[in-house]
Amino acid sequence: MSALRNKTILVISPQLWGKMFLSKHHYTIELAKRGNRVYFLNPPEETEGRKLKKDIEITPSETIPNLYFIQHRLFFPYNIKFHAQHLYQWLMGFHIRKLLKALPELDIVWSFDLGNLYPLKLFGKKPYKIFHPVDEPLDAEAINSALGSAIILSLTPEILEKYKELPAPRHFINHGLPAAFLKEYPNGEIHKKIRVGISGNFLRPDLDRDTIIKIIEANPDLEFHFYGSYKQSQSNIGGGEDPETIQFIERLAGNPHVVLHGALPTPELAAALFGMDCFLICYDIKKDQSKGTNYHKIMEYLSTGKTIVSNNVTTYQGMPDLLRMPESRENNALLPALFRETVQNLSFYNSPELREKRKAFARENSYPRQLDKIEALLP
Repeated sequence: MSALRNKTILVISPQLWGKMFLSKHHYTIELAKRGNRVYFLNPPEETEGRKLKKDIEITPSETIPNLYFIQHRLFFPYNIKFHAQHLYQWLMGFHIRKLLKALPELDIVWSFDLGNLYPLKLFGKKPYKIFHPVDEPLDAEAINSALGSAIILSLTPEILEKYKELPAPRHFINHGLPAAFLKEYPNGEIHKKIRVGISGNFLRPDLDRDTIIKIIEANPDLEFHFYGSYKQSQSNIGGGEDPETIQFIERLAGNPHVVLHGALPTPELAAALFGMDCFLICYDIKKDQSKGTNYHKIMEYLSTGKTIVSNNVTTYQGMPDLLRMPESRENNALLPALFRETVQNLSFYNSPELREKRKAFARENSYPRQLDKIEALLP
């Protein structure tokens, strides 16, 4: 395998292409920037909807050169996967062969698929297969998703450990930083209140909603700015609108010190985050799909240089200059007090020395740098 340039690459994603970008979207963009011809495989559409004129439709990106989107639908019911796995894989073999016929010959298949929706062995021997789990594997299918891979990459040692029985070599690659966050942005208008930034998908059930509300209500002298989906219509990365979620969003919207900005394109989000004074991360580790091991937003926050208060995150253990967090992995009971102490001493925690340390760490983990690291691991 030569450099990650001028290759034809299929990226397999469990999340649609949309306004909100996760690791798989950012890697896709950076691969395209390097002159690779990149095909982003969206999840299959429902067979009943018949929205597509053809079973497989490939369209070029209107804004990113070298990037193409694949929309497709299965010719068989998807729920077979949950009742007859062998039959599902046999049928999926036909579907993948059809996909391959619609594409140029592939050099690389780069899979972020933890559901074993597209078994890697079905793509034949020729493409080099990269398996890249960025979420916690929670069942046997998530482990089986790596079968047939030539290399396994992930962003926590805990995830990599779960694949130790497989023959493919395993390597830690931290979350990447999108190009938009490598720029310096003005802080915008002068504001009297300290601004706290929170970004993500606020429809997720693993947020520690009670602690978030407790922190907001205990700090009426601060402004809390939420960037991300708070309605299903805004989200391309999942989330529900059950009664508990709706109540949480209503409590946020009804608080005069909270601003819900919705999902923003990455460049706008980057500019907005640079205008914050500090950041809050607050997940319930016991419910958290990442089990409190790592979050991609940490790198984005670090790029601003501003301090971060978070629930316990194992990847950043022993790095208090980068992330302020309680030691407990049982609950967030100590987080409100830690948050308050931080904002009361913000001039210290946002000192020029600490800000530069955070920025330098983020720069070292930009997506171009991560691709350089991955490239060095390939044969």
